[in-house]
Amino acid sequence: MSDAPVRPAAAGGTAPPRSNAVVAVLAFAGIVVSLMQTLVIPIVPELPKYLHASASNTAWAVTATLLAGAVVTPVAGRLGDMFGKRKLLLVSIVLLISGSVVCALSDSLVPMIVGRALQGLAAATVPLGISIMRDELPAEKLAGSTALMSASLGVGGALGLPAAAFIADNFDWHILFWTSATLGVVAFALVLKLVPESKVRTGGRFDFVGSIGMAVGLVSLLLAVSKGADWGWGSGTTLGLFAVAVVVLLAWGFFELRTSTPLVDLRTTARRQVLFTNLASVAFGFSMFAMSLVLPQLLQLPTQTGYGLGRSMLTVGLVMAPQGLVMMAFAPVSAAITKAKGPKVTLMIGAVIVAAGYGLNIVLMSEVWHLVLVSCIIGAGVGFAYGAMPALIMGAVDPSETAAANSLNTLMRSIGTSVASAVAGVVLAQMTMNLGGYALPSENAFKVVMAIGAGAAVLAFVLAAFLPGRSRAAAQAAPAAGEPGTRSGADEVSGAKA
Repeated sequence: MSDAPVRPAAAGGTAPPRSNAVVAVLAFAGIVVSLMQTLVIPIVPELPKYLHASASNTAWAVTATLLAGAVVTPVAGRLGDMFGKRKLLLVSIVLLISGSVVCALSDSLVPMIVGRALQGLAAATVPLGISIMRDELPAEKLAGSTALMSASLGVGGALGLPAAAFIADNFDWHILFWTSATLGVVAFALVLKLVPESKVRTGGRFDFVGSIGMAVGLVSLLLAVSKGADWGWGSGTTLGLFAVAVVVLLAWGFFELRTSTPLVDLRTTARRQVLFTNLASVAFGFSMFAMSLVLPQLLQLPTQTGYGLGRSMLTVGLVMAPQGLVMMAFAPVSAAITKAKGPKVTLMIGAVIVAAGYGLNIVLMSEVWHLVLVSCIIGAGVGFAYGAMPALIMGAVDPSETAAANSLNTLMRSIGTSVASAVAGVVLAQMTMNLGGYALPSENAFKVVMAIGAGAAVLAFVLAAFLPGRSRAAAQAAPAAGEPGTRSGADEVSGAKA
């Protein structure tokens, strides 16, 4: 039996009260956070004018969010396991609100970067929400609810882009951030009112040394990856940051293996089910973001290129919006397959669908409806995969480690998206055509990026094939959710071996 505390709401064998409301509120919070990440995209080209700074400096408004999110996600997960996931979720939303207000009041570069960094500190909202679901929901609801929570990332991003483009075209740009702050206040109030605090805790002390080491290593790595194209991949700054990342992360790993209360339990992370799920998450993060880089450019490039569609940012948002709705629509399908066949099968199906979507995009890219179709196909595949990943993670870790494990998985996806941005940037910068004296990415450059995206999805499929089968991995995350009378996923695996 797992020694994790039993959920009080389920102690009598009945479903926790207001479980549907809990799911709806947590999914809404996830959508708000993903909206925050998308709202700035339509105004990125105008930021130098708005903030009276150079384009290279205003790019930090995007980079700061990425770095802050990468650093805070594993830290918030660990703190949530120690002191309460709902508490950390509320803190995350407060940081989102604070950052949004700072950005809304900004007319210069430094406050904008500070505000965007504060917004990035809310990145742990989705993994914390998934972990709360594991603690609070009855077993039969867990798979579908976590799939819906994972899909909230795509829903918020897809719906946020057309909304942000409309606001940016018709109102003062500060309204974008006032909107984000208002939604954050609503999310905070709903979580405070309707989401209970779990009693599942790890206890122990917080690993400050480990958190600093991970922060330095991750910031060095992601800064080199995200800014390498601007600084030059062979520059001393870029190579130096890569060197710092390697040295610090190796030292950090050595330290984590020898401390009694590590920030990240590397032994748990090395379990086959956790390890290969995280590796597949990197590949999926890469594959999903490749589409986000390609489709907007194809839609906006001038028709004189022979392949660009010459559309507005608002059209880009409207084309991308159905993807998020498809992700949400396929969340229950993903959960049903996970329940019937196990999350490994669901993840592999998602990988095949994403690869097929990219393959179709290589031959269908000349009409707006082509890109809508491709976006929806890839969105369906990502919906399958993102619904399966939390189930795989929660099926292999103790309930008291859920938030930390889910947060690390989210970080792996973020690393994948960062690498995708860098790789796509190199390809599009190297394979160009001349139009009116300007160098623009060629049609073949976009096809190469699509092929790489398809390859990343195939890699995710191969990695998923190494995951334990259903009988060895407890198959579904639901029985591992601390349900009374059941063992955790990790206990079931060891029990099966015994």
